[in-house]
Amino acid sequence: MTDFAVWAPERDHVRVLVDGSPHPMTRNGAGWWRATVDAGPGTAYAYLLDDDETPLPDPRSRWQPAGVHGASRVYDEQGFFWTDRSWTGRQLPGSVLYELHIGTFTPAGTFDSAIERLDHLAQLGVDLVEVLPVNAVDGPRNWGYDGVGWYAVTENYGGPDGFKRFVDACHARDMGVVLDVVYNHLGPSGAYLDRFGPYFAGSNIWGPTVNLDGAQSEPVRRYIIDNALMWLRDFHVDGLRLDAVHALRDTRATHVLEQLAVEVESLSTHVGRPLSLIAESDLNDPKLVTAREGGGYGLHAQWTDDIHHSLHSTLTGEGQGYYADFAAAGLTGLAHVFTRAFLHEGTWSSFRQRNHGAPVDTRRIPGHRFLAYLQNHDQIGNRATGDRLTRTLSPGLLACGAALVLCSPFTPMLFMGEEWGARTPWQFFSYFPDPDLREAVRKGRTAEFAEHGWGDVEVPDPNAESTFEDSKLDWDEPSQEPHATLLAVYRELIALRKAWPELSDPWLDEVEIDIDDEARTVVLHRGRLRVAVNLGTETAALTVGPISRILLATEPVVGEDDALALPAESFAIVQLA
Repeated sequence: MTDFAVWAPERDHVRVLVDGSPHPMTRNGAGWWRATVDAGPGTAYAYLLDDDETPLPDPRSRWQPAGVHGASRVYDEQGFFWTDRSWTGRQLPGSVLYELHIGTFTPAGTFDSAIERLDHLAQLGVDLVEVLPVNAVDGPRNWGYDGVGWYAVTENYGGPDGFKRFVDACHARDMGVVLDVVYNHLGPSGAYLDRFGPYFAGSNIWGPTVNLDGAQSEPVRRYIIDNALMWLRDFHVDGLRLDAVHALRDTRATHVLEQLAVEVESLSTHVGRPLSLIAESDLNDPKLVTAREGGGYGLHAQWTDDIHHSLHSTLTGEGQGYYADFAAAGLTGLAHVFTRAFLHEGTWSSFRQRNHGAPVDTRRIPGHRFLAYLQNHDQIGNRATGDRLTRTLSPGLLACGAALVLCSPFTPMLFMGEEWGARTPWQFFSYFPDPDLREAVRKGRTAEFAEHGWGDVEVPDPNAESTFEDSKLDWDEPSQEPHATLLAVYRELIALRKAWPELSDPWLDEVEIDIDDEARTVVLHRGRLRVAVNLGTETAALTVGPISRILLATEPVVGEDDALALPAESFAIVQLA
């Protein structure tokens, strides 16, 4: 027997269609309809609303093997055998994250094929694997941000059991899993929630938005929070990356993010392992990562694009679009970001044409609450041709950027393939069965690139299978040069970060940086260590202090007394006497 339940407060009658047979459901006062039917795991079911004979999938379906428009299937929550009973979790502070997209991480693009590459991540020194969204989406390929079946794992990668195998395999290698979830909008195809009840509250540039603060919004908030708890509890996930939280419109006294933080803390206490919430936010608002005791929302961290933008503009010289202020600030701006996390702290943003952000209290908010990265899916995929830094920078400069990120006071995150300087692009791709929708996506992406200052460039067709195939990693590269050397540098940097407490020390007010704009050098002070970086084209003489030994250098370095002769486009990590 299976208990079926669905929230449809504005419907007069609801039936559940089980293996083609309709069964009436009984309503309670809160707008929930329920029925108990003889149906075992794998049974197909859908809902019929009022006199409409169109079967609709369950808004909380755990399994959609026939796609987002097809019938749901009863999923056996107890049917998977976990082997991670000794897993005690992985806390975010001190961790190194690795972001990947299941569909392009391997040629096969499945959970099971991704498992075959997890040893590579473990050997690299990764602590948390951050996975782009895996929930049900219309079509055979997608970044994941057009999901509409929030509770179901897409069959494109292997369905719910496949994802559980992946999480279990990560835990077996002492790595946790962070799952990217999207609560700020639904995709443009298969979003049937509004037929059941007042789930929607308008739309944003990506699709329908959810009703967080209007009439009957309590079950809608519950829909989000229950979904988050499901991933953490039932799929043993160790953290969630919350997509674009600045697009969550919530005017209630307790923001949905704070409510989520409270309930996740309760669940963490119950399951006995740390559970992390990481926001993607465009607000530059430290309130998100301020503890609730200090009046904040209590999230554990946020992506920090100011760090990325400053590094990117410094390394590449790009200054178009949202890079303009960072390029203008130069190395002075980089030094500011490395000691403050944000460039814009209530200051003028030329891209936004207004003041932006708020100051970070560096004495109370540790740097590990800010994620730092040279590249991520957005910053590569939202470039017109999806080109990585490898296309622009020398291996030496790639290594310099890695040293700055991995020796920073922030929580470092890598994007798949970055560690060996992958040359494959990572482009925007999707494929909706509806041809009109495909054309709308193609035109929309071209217009969006022009808006962000890319100018008149040829944008790969997001619907073309070749755009997807071209974005897959080439796993022959790591054993070839110059990739193998860069991979070795990444491994050594991560190992040093874990061996030396100075390199993971999160307190921003303890960080000092010496810069030389003309020579393009940076010296990062990390306790008794100095991270000396030469971004210029000539050998530079740097004063670092009394040298005891050189821990790591990408080029032969001459060190004498308290000075270094550092070759162009290289770095050295020095221990002081």
